[in-house]
Amino acid sequence: MFSNRYIFIYTAVMVAAVAVLLALASTLLRPMQQRNEETATMQELLKAAGKNVDRSAAIDLYNRTVTAEWRVNREGDVVAVYDNDRGSWKQTRGKADIKRAFDSDLKEEMEKAAAHEADAAAPDGFFPVFVCNGGETYIVPLQGKGLWGAIWGYIALGKDFNTIEGATFSHKGETPGLGAEIASEPFQRHFIGKKLFDENGNFTSITVQKGGAEKYPGDVSHAVDAVSGGTITSNGVTAMLEDCLSCYVPFFRKRQSLAARPAAADTVEVSHPVENR
Repeated sequence: MFSNRYIFIYTAVMVAAVAVLLALASTLLRPMQQRNEETATMQELLKAAGKNVDRSAAIDLYNRTVTAEWRVNREGDVVAVYDNDRGSWKQTRGKADIKRAFDSDLKEEMEKAAAHEADAAAPDGFFPVFVCNGGETYIVPLQGKGLWGAIWGYIALGKDFNTIEGATFSHKGETPGLGAEIASEPFQRHFIGKKLFDENGNFTSITVQKGGAEKYPGDVSHAVDAVSGGTITSNGVTAMLEDCLSCYVPFFRKRQSLAARPAAADTVEVSHPVENR
């Protein structure tokens, strides 16, 4: 028989040893986990641009498709530009302390923008924009809440900053066969060709309409069919689109106005003092 003292010491040593091994494994595996998370993000973003790719090819295709990453403020000004030179990212405009769009968190930036609006002394939020194929397509991220947890996605817009060219959505724990259907291609395809602004230039966003887009009380170019049996998740997607895209409306309008001036169509106006590097 072992004494209680022996059992206590043995248990304490084993617990400490396991804790050390787990901490070591977490530290060693973290770079690989982070790489996998980044690759998965690239896959989702590329899917919004209409390019399905497996994980092994995602980084290469991302670096060939996304030619620049921008950060924009609440007034719609581009405050930082990162250009892509064959996979080497370099900040070319804006303040040096503004991170790449890929490294930013939209929810955090929205919270910063709201806090700054309430108190000008608080840090401002800068929203990420992904410029694809030299400005043929622009992708913005989305973050919201579904029935059981977080939902997120990406919306790809054409050069008119109005027409949706692609969309992708994902979730943390929506119900399989119901709310989880937002991650399916059939649901996401409904967004292609839909419009964010009405014929008078008013921002309308996109409504995920219960009972089908034909029941939307207005132009169906601003509505898609809801997920059958997934009303709360569908409403969450509608709210996410409204909340996130409204942050970009000033940016969309400025780019639409700029596009109306052909000579300046590719101009990027940076509101912060420029720090070329």
